Amino acid sequence: MSKLEYREGEYGDKVIAVEPGGIEAIPEKDRHGKAWQLFATWTSPNLEFATIYVGALGVIAFGLSFSQAVLAIIIGNALGAAGQYVLTKDGPKYGVPQMVIGRAAFGKLGNIIPSVLNAGAAGIGWFAVNSVSGAFALSDLTKIKPVPSLAIVVVVQVIIAFIGHNLVQAVEKYLFPFLVVVFTIAGIIALTNSKTHLSMAGAGHVPGGFLILVGAVYGYAAGWNPFSADFARYLPASTSGKKAGQAAGLGIFVSATLLQIVGAAAGTAGLHLFDTGNPTSDFTGLLPNWLGKLVLIGIVGGSICANVLNVYSGSMSFLTIGFKVGSHLRRALSAIIFGILGFLLAKAAIGNPANNYENFLLIMSYWIGPWLGVILADKMIRKGKSVEGLLFASRENIAGPIAFVIATAFSIWGFVNQTWGHGKSFKFVLGYFVKKSPNIGDITFLVGFVLAFAIYYLLAHSKIEAEK
Repeated sequence: MSKLEYREGEYGDKVIAVEPGGIEAIPEKDRHGKAWQLFATWTSPNLEFATIYVGALGVIAFGLSFSQAVLAIIIGNALGAAGQYVLTKDGPKYGVPQMVIGRAAFGKLGNIIPSVLNAGAAGIGWFAVNSVSGAFALSDLTKIKPVPSLAIVVVVQVIIAFIGHNLVQAVEKYLFPFLVVVFTIAGIIALTNSKTHLSMAGAGHVPGGFLILVGAVYGYAAGWNPFSADFARYLPASTSGKKAGQAAGLGIFVSATLLQIVGAAAGTAGLHLFDTGNPTSDFTGLLPNWLGKLVLIGIVGGSICANVLNVYSGSMSFLTIGFKVGSHLRRALSAIIFGILGFLLAKAAIGNPANNYENFLLIMSYWIGPWLGVILADKMIRKGKSVEGLLFASRENIAGPIAFVIATAFSIWGFVNQTWGHGKSFKFVLGYFVKKSPNIGDITFLVGFVLAFAIYYLLAHSKIEAEK
C-alpha cells in the first residue's frame, strides 16, 4: 500500500481549470503527457533577454574574450543541466514536487530551510529578474514607461500561475515554436553582424573573470534544479525517468547555452550595461527593424514563460514548509506574496539591474550548490531505493541541514566574490581566500557542493543504511 498522500479533486488534462490540491502526490488517473514535452517546458523559459544578458556579462562586465566566454557558458550550463537530468527522473516516479522529495535527505523539519530559500528565490527573486527584462522589452516595444510595463507583465504572469499546472505547461508549449524561430533568426544575425568582433581579445581577467562567469551561468541553469520534479510529476508513472531527465536537461542546456553565446557576441558588438540605458534596444539595434519588434515580443513572452514556472514552484515550496491551506488560498497567497513582493523587488532593481543580476545569479549558486550536494549524496547512498515512505512521514534526518548549513556558511565565508553598488559607490564583498588570492574568482558553489556532499555522506551513511 502506498505511503504517499494523494491529491483530491478532478483535474486531468483540462487547461482552463483551476488546479486542485497542493503538494500531494498526483493520482494515476490525472497523469498525462509524454517525456519529450519537458524539452519545451525547459526551453521556452530560457528564450528571453535575461538569458542573453548572462552571456553578455562575460564580455562587458568580466572582461573575457568571446571564446573564453563561450567555454565558461558551456561548462556552467552543463553542470546545471546535469542536476536537472538527475532530479527530473524522480517526478514521474513519486508524483510530488521537488522540495517534497528533498525530505528524504533533510527530514520534514530540516527541509524547511531549502524550502524557504526556494520559495523566496523562485517566487520573489527570479520573478523580479525576469519581470525586469520583460518590462524593458515591453517598454521598448510600446513606449510605455518601465514601471507601468512591469505592472502589466506581473499581472499576466500571476494569473497564469494562479490557474495552475496545465495552463503553465500549455503556455510553454504554444509559445515554444514562436520563441525558437524568432531567437534562432536573431541569433544567426547577431553572430554574423558586421558590428560583432568574435576574435576580440578580452581584458585579461582570467581565471578570475572566467570562474565568476562559470558561477553566474551555473546559477542561472541550476536555478531551475529545485523545480525539476514539479513539472514532471504529472507524467504517467510508467514514463521513463531517464527520458524525462534527458528532455529536461537538454531543454535547459541547449536553450541557455545558445542564447548566452549570442549574448556574448552582442557584448562584442557594443551591448551596454543596464545603467547606460535599455540594453534590449542595444540588442534589437543589431537586427532589422521588423525582426527587432518580433524579438521584443519574444522577450516579453519568454519572461512570462519563465515566471509562471517561478510563481508556481514558489508556491509549491511555500506549501512544503508545512502550511495546510486549500488550493484556492494557495493561489491567492501566490498572487499576493510573490506577485506584490516580486513587483516591488523588480521595481527597486530597475535602477541598477546589471550589478544586481550578476550578484543574484551568484547568490543562487551559493545555496543550490550545497543543497544539490546533500541531495546527490543521499541518492548515492540509497543506490536507487525508493524513498516513497519518507516523503510525508514525521521523520527527521539531521545530517541534511547540518551538512547544508556548514557547507553554505564556510563556502560563502571563504570564497564569495561580489561587488555591490553603482557608479562611484562600489563596495566589495570578498571571502577570506579571495582576499588572499583574487584570481580564484568565485568558486563558492563548487566548494559548497563538495563540502556538503562529503559531510552528508559521512554523517548520514549509517542512518540511511538502516532505513534500507
